[in-house]
Amino acid sequence: MKILLVGDVIGRPGRQAFSRYTRQLKKEHGIDMVIVNGENSAGGKGVSETSLGELYGGGADVVTTGNHIWDNREVFNIIDREPYLVRPANYPEGAPGKGWCLYPFKAKNIAVVNMSGRSFMPEMDCPFQKIEDILAEIGEQADIIILDFHAETTSEKMAMGFYLDGRVQIVVGTHTHIQTSDERILPNGTAYITDLGMTGPWNSILGVDKDIIIKRFTSCMPVRHEIAKGPCVYCGLLVEIDDKTNAPVTVERIMIRED
Repeated sequence: MKILLVGDVIGRPGRQAFSRYTRQLKKEHGIDMVIVNGENSAGGKGVSETSLGELYGGGADVVTTGNHIWDNREVFNIIDREPYLVRPANYPEGAPGKGWCLYPFKAKNIAVVNMSGRSFMPEMDCPFQKIEDILAEIGEQADIIILDFHAETTSEKMAMGFYLDGRVQIVVGTHTHIQTSDERILPNGTAYITDLGMTGPWNSILGVDKDIIIKRFTSCMPVRHEIAKGPCVYCGLLVEIDDKTNAPVTVERIMIRED
C-alpha cells in the first residue's frame, strides 16, 4: 500500500497545485491513499466548503488541519458532518469536530489522527497525554495509524516521533511550511519527517506575498496578508506500507517546484 501525505495547502494557488500534481503522482506511483493538511486552503487561513470540496476533488481522502481550523467560520457548518475532516484532537472537550477518523481501504482500516503542539502555539491539552487516550480508544479498530503533528518546533515534533516509534506507522509534522530533509524510518519502524512543507506559491514567505511580510518585519506594523502569485511548490512524503505486516518499508520525500 502506498500513502501520500501532502503539506499545508495555501489558498487557491495551493489547491490548484494540489489537484494538478496529486493526479500526476497517483498515476506515476500507484498511490492508494492521500492525506493532506488543508488548514490554510481557504484564502490562506481556515477551511471552507469550497476549499474542502476542491481538495477532495483533487484527490484527497482525508484532510487534516491545525491551529487555523476556526479562522474561516464556514467550517462550523461542515466540520461535524464531514467524516474525513479532522482537527487537532487536543482541543479541550466540547470543541466541534473530531480529532481522528477511521478510513477504510479494501480490507484495512487506517486511523488518521491530528494533533497540535504546544511550543509557541495556542494553549492546548498535552499532546503526549492525548495521544495515549486516542491509541487506547482506537484499540484494535485500525490496521494502520497515522499522526499529523501540527507543531512549531522541530524538537517537539521529533520528540513525538520517537515517543510513538513502533506504536504507530507514520508520524509527520506540519505547520512551518518549510520541508525538512530528515525523512526516515525510525529505529522501531515508524515512518517519520519533521515537516512535510507546503503546497502553494514558491516565491513567497510561507505562501504570503513576500513584500508584505518584509514590510511587517522592517516596520513592526501590522499588515494584511495576501496570498502570493506565481509558480508553486508541492511538498509531501510518500510512504510504502507492507501489505502483510502493515510496516513502513520505504519513505520518499516529494518536492515539485514549478519554473
